[in-house]
Amino acid sequence: VICMVTDMVWSRVAFRTFLYGKAWFVFTLFVFIIAQSILGHATSTPEVRIAMLSSRLFIYVCSMGQMMFSHTRNILRDCRRGNLIKFGRCKIPEYLCQWQGFASLLLAVFLMVMLCMEPVLHCMQDNEGRLFTGKCANSEGVRYPYSIASAAAMLMYFLLLIDLSVFSTRVSAFVLICTRVVSEVALFLFGLTFFVLAFACAVSALEQDNPDFSDIPNSALQLYKITLGMFSGSNFDIMMDYPALMVAIFAYVVTTVIFMLNLLIAQLNCSYQSTYQDMLGFARLNRGKIVTETMPSVAKWRWQKFVRSLRLDERVEFGEGDIGLSGGIQVWEPASANITTVDMIRRFGGSTSPAAQWPEEENAGDDEEDRFDRMEKLIEKAMKRMSSGSGSGRKGGGGSSTGQGSTSGLEESGGGSVHDSE
Repeated sequence: VICMVTDMVWSRVAFRTFLYGKAWFVFTLFVFIIAQSILGHATSTPEVRIAMLSSRLFIYVCSMGQMMFSHTRNILRDCRRGNLIKFGRCKIPEYLCQWQGFASLLLAVFLMVMLCMEPVLHCMQDNEGRLFTGKCANSEGVRYPYSIASAAAMLMYFLLLIDLSVFSTRVSAFVLICTRVVSEVALFLFGLTFFVLAFACAVSALEQDNPDFSDIPNSALQLYKITLGMFSGSNFDIMMDYPALMVAIFAYVVTTVIFMLNLLIAQLNCSYQSTYQDMLGFARLNRGKIVTETMPSVAKWRWQKFVRSLRLDERVEFGEGDIGLSGGIQVWEPASANITTVDMIRRFGGSTSPAAQWPEEENAGDDEEDRFDRMEKLIEKAMKRMSSGSGSGRKGGGGSSTGQGSTSGLEESGGGSVHDSE
């Protein structure tokens, strides 16, 4: 019933409101991709520069401005209501404990950093005769940090796009499984880092002059490359001149590539099998959470229209011509889904007035008679057990006394025979 109600409210009320909110987010992401990933590498013509600046202004004003307003409102609301969570020695608003709120705040911060380091603004005074250009002497120091902030903002945009997986329970279940097995990957990376550090220090202590393993940072980098399959084969040939180094690298490969990677696969399989059984349930819970968060944004007239469409004041038909009770929702199903041979609905002819006397059912008193019969049978069984138990006890006592009597008789007869022989 809960699944049916949740799916009904989602498909007929909350879906449209949720889609409208995400449609604006998808549009801003599309504009951001055009401005940063497409026009940034196009030929620098006046039309391209104007389009790129217009796209970036749209992102700074419409996307970043909306996020800053939303976060300011949420922070003030949580502070006013006292919804603060203690994180270390400081307190943070409660909405930041959800990954969506935290990711949205990071996205707003990255966009603000981009605005402060915008190359076009640094080249306004010295544009070298090119309007709205971002490549000049004044912007050489900010272009690289600006690109880092742009890449981080792009990742945050796509991370927030994961909420669209709620449209399909299977996709949502897959996303939930991915989030649950991340801990296993984190454990693998922790173990890998430990072995990389250990072997990097050990290799650096060897007497060898291989430039790839000259110190701890270079050795750690090359060991990571070996694990990921990025180490060149020619470098392995060079290591043949250093037997001790080759033995250490062989031990590292056996430990990480053969043992730890296979252990990671086994952990992921076990974690997936334990989560797969409940993944659809988790997906439905996630959809229910989205529905409850979206309902406050649903217009009142839309909700009233949905309630009227349910027609809860009309009686529901159990079958063709069989009118039932009101306040229900009729759901159709195949006739072979739940086969019943006994009609569970009892029908009585006559008036349906509440003032009329309730008709008597056939065999109305059978229930009480059945109860008495069951009680009598239980009493009879108890009496039989008690009598059988007492009878067996008496038989056991008689047998023991008989045995004692026979023994004494034997002793007497034995004594008499001895006396006769004497």
